[in-house]
Amino acid sequence: MLPILSDYYRIPPETLGRISIAQSSTEAGFFQFGAETICYGQCAAGVSSNIEKSKKFDAYAGVQRGGAELHLPFDPGVVIENLRRERYEPSLTPGLEKFFSQGWVLKSYYSLRQEIPVALRRKLQRLYLSGWKNRPFPAWPVDFTVDTLHEKLLRLSMAAAGCQRLPFIWFWPNGASNCLTLTHDVETSAGRDFSSQLMDLDDSYGFKASFQVVPESRYPVPDSYVQSIVSRGCEFNIHDLNHDGLLYAERQEFLRRAKKINEYCRRYGAKGFRAGSMYRNLDWYDAYDFSYDMSAPNVAHLEPQRGGCCTVFPFFVGDVLEIPLTTSEDYSIFHIMSDDSVSIWKQQIGLLRQRNGLISILSHPDYLLSSRQQQLYESLLHHLREMVSREKIWSVLPREVDQWWRARSQMKLLQKNGDWVIEGPDKERARIAYAVLDGDRLVYELDSRVAPEFAPR
Repeated sequence: MLPILSDYYRIPPETLGRISIAQSSTEAGFFQFGAETICYGQCAAGVSSNIEKSKKFDAYAGVQRGGAELHLPFDPGVVIENLRRERYEPSLTPGLEKFFSQGWVLKSYYSLRQEIPVALRRKLQRLYLSGWKNRPFPAWPVDFTVDTLHEKLLRLSMAAAGCQRLPFIWFWPNGASNCLTLTHDVETSAGRDFSSQLMDLDDSYGFKASFQVVPESRYPVPDSYVQSIVSRGCEFNIHDLNHDGLLYAERQEFLRRAKKINEYCRRYGAKGFRAGSMYRNLDWYDAYDFSYDMSAPNVAHLEPQRGGCCTVFPFFVGDVLEIPLTTSEDYSIFHIMSDDSVSIWKQQIGLLRQRNGLISILSHPDYLLSSRQQQLYESLLHHLREMVSREKIWSVLPREVDQWWRARSQMKLLQKNGDWVIEGPDKERARIAYAVLDGDRLVYELDSRVAPEFAPR
C-alpha cells in the first residue's frame, strides 16, 4: 500500500493490495489524474510545461490493474509533496511577477514601505494582485487537489483489492465533522493595544484565539502583554522576526534569523509560528525548532507570495506540522478585494464543511480598529458560533490541533476478536470511520460507537 494513504487515513497496511509505479524519465510538468485534478511532477503518460495543456496528459487512463495489484504511471507521493510544498509555482509565475519577487526588489520595497502613504501602498498592492482571478491553479476559493488525489487513489486501491468498505481513523477527535481555529496576527503597536478588546469580543461568542506577535523592531513586547494573552486562555505565538518581508530572501541570513526565532519560541514558550505576509519556504523548515507553522495558505491568489498547498488538512514537513490557512485573510477581503461583507468567508467555510476540512481564520487586530470592521468581524463570529453550536465542530487553539495531529500520526488500527480497535496515544478520543465505495464515488461513514473501555459511565 502507498505510504501516503497510510499517513493520510491511518489505514491498516495489510488491508489493500500492492501498488507499483512506472518509471518515468520525463521532466516535471503538469498533467491530470481524471477530470479537473491537476498534478505536477513526472509521469509516464507525459506532462506539459503549460498548465492549460495538461488535459492532453491524463494519467488516469494509464492506470492498470493486475489482480489485486495497481499499476500507476506516476509516483503519487512525489506529486502530493510537490503540491504541498508548492514546487509547481515557478512554472505559473509570469515574468513581471518574477521580477517583483527578486530579493533586491523586495528589499527596496520594504525599506521604503513605512514612508509610503497607506492609501498608495494599498493601491500598489491591488495593482500587483490585479490578475488574481485569472490564475488557473490552485482553484479559488478553496483548493482540494491533494485531498481529491488521496480519495481517488484510495478508491482505485479498494476496487483493485475487491474491498467495498475500509476502516480508517477519523480526521478529528470524538467524531467531529470539522475543526475550527481562530488566529490573530499583531502587526503594529495599535494592534497590540487592541488585543485585549479583541479577546473580549472573541470571548463574548465563546471563542479563544492564538495571537502571533512580532518579537523584534515593530513594537515593544512587555511581559505583561504576553501574560495578558496567556492568562485569558489564549495562545501566544511568534510572528516572523521583524516582519520586514525578507525572512526567506537569502539562505544564510535566513539561518541567522531562524536561530533567533527559535530562541524567542523558547523564551516565550511558544509552540507555533507564522511568517510575516505569509512568506514561506517549506524546504528550509529543518532549521526551525517550533512544533507547528501556519504560513502556508490553501490557495494564495491574494498573497504577496502566490501558490498554495492545495490541501485542507494539516501535514508534516519533516518534524514541523503545517497547519494551513484555509480561508482568506481579513486584509485581503477588506483592502484588496474591497468586499464590505463576510460572504467570501461564508462561501469558503461552506466548502470546507463539505469536505470535513480545517476551518482556519486569520484576522488582524490592526485591521479591526474601525467600528465597521468590528461589525463585520462580529458578524463572522456570530456565523461561526451558530455553526459550531448546530454541528459537531471541534473549536480549539492551534496548539491543540498540533497535539491531536501528532497523536493521530502514531495511532494504528488493529483487529482484535474480529473487531477493529485503535491503539496509540490519545486513542480514547479517536473514532473509527469507513471509506465506502458508492459506484464511482468514495464516501465516508463515521462509526458512532465508542469502545466500551472509553464509554462514559
